[in-house]
Amino acid sequence: MKNLLKVVVASGLLCLLFAMSASAQIVDGITFTTTFAFYAGNTKMPAGSYKITASNLDEAMLLIQDARGTHSAFLDFTPTQSSSAHAASDVTFKKYGNVDFLSRCWVGGQKFGMLMEPSKYEKKLAASGQSQEHSVPAK
Repeated sequence: MKNLLKVVVASGLLCLLFAMSASAQIVDGITFTTTFAFYAGNTKMPAGSYKITASNLDEAMLLIQDARGTHSAFLDFTPTQSSSAHAASDVTFKKYGNVDFLSRCWVGGQKFGMLMEPSKYEKKLAASGQSQEHSVPAK
């Protein structure tokens, strides 16, 4: 029983460290521009310029907001890691038919990224077909 408790506590601390590393890396935010509408969580965003920053509400949450400040959403994410540092910042989308969903973002020079939690709508579309991934550069 003691060993199980140690494993659970150690796992929890490890997850907390990964979440803090991932949210801390985008304190200044990353910006990107799309020519297409997309979903960020449950919120449909029109084509345009956006900034993703760490949320002040929760370390496992991001804030995405358009350049005019008229569209915004909070996004739950899971920290993710690649085997090598990303050469440049980018934002990845998953496309099902003609509907795009914000999927991941990477910060240039970092091994850690953020994987967005899929919405119920995205899960529904994912169950009915294959997705295509595409990325846009970010700063």
